[in-house]
Amino acid sequence: MENRILLISSGATFMVDAINKNLKEAGLEVIKAAPVINELEQYRKEPNVILFYLGAFVDDIPDVLVYIREICLENDKILCMIGDEPEYESVSKYIPDDRITEKFVRPINMKDATERICELCRVNAEMAKRKSILLVDDDPMFLRLAKSWLDEEYRVTIVNSGVQAITYLALNTPDLILLDYEMPVASGPEVLEMMKSEDGTRDIPVIFLTGKGDKESVMKVVSLKPDGYLLKTMPKVKLMEEVRNFLAGNKG
Repeated sequence: MENRILLISSGATFMVDAINKNLKEAGLEVIKAAPVINELEQYRKEPNVILFYLGAFVDDIPDVLVYIREICLENDKILCMIGDEPEYESVSKYIPDDRITEKFVRPINMKDATERICELCRVNAEMAKRKSILLVDDDPMFLRLAKSWLDEEYRVTIVNSGVQAITYLALNTPDLILLDYEMPVASGPEVLEMMKSEDGTRDIPVIFLTGKGDKESVMKVVSLKPDGYLLKTMPKVKLMEEVRNFLAGNKG
C-alpha cells in the first residue's frame, strides 16, 4: 500500500496533532508542510495523497490554492480536505469540487476519517499500477466524456491546450498521449513536432484525435506519422478497444 500522505496545515493545533497521530498509528507516513508554494514545491510529484487542514487563512492564499489545483491536475493526486462550510466556499473559488476527492466537515469523526484516508491510499496504490494516459483537447465536453470512459481502466490526466501538454510533459512521462489534432495557439501537429525534437519526449506514443473522418482529413493526420488516430465520434466500446489493443501491443 502507498503509505505516504502529505498533511498541509498552517501551524500546529490540537486537531492537527491528533490527525497526525491517528494517521501514523494507522500505518501511514505523514509528511507535514505549510501552505506555502516554496515548501510545497518539493512534494509536487510525491506523495500522491494530500490532506489539507483548512482554516480562516484560506482567504489569504489564493496563489497556494491555485498551485494545489494545478499539481493535483498534473500529477493526478488524491486531494482531501478538512474544514467548515465557509472555508469550503472560499476554496471553491479556486479549486472545483470535482478536484477534491473527499471533503470532511468539522467536527469530524477521527476514526471514520482515518479509515477513509487509508482506503484512498490503497486506491492510489492500485491506480499507480495502471497505465497512464495524457488526454489533450480544447473541447471541455469531450474531455469530460472521454476521461469518464478511460478512467475505468487507466490513470488519466487531462489538459485543454497544447501549451499545457508541453508543460505537463516537462515533468511527466505518460504511457500514451491522446492528442487533439485541431487546437488554437499550439495545434496537435505542432505539439508532436516539439515532442519529436526533445530526447525526453520523442518516444512517447501519440495517437491523434480528430473530429473529421473524410479521406482528405484522415490522410493529413496520417501523413504526420503518429502512432495512430481515433475519430472523436467513436462510441465508447470502440475507443476503449482501440486504446486497449494499442497499449497491449506496447508493453515494452
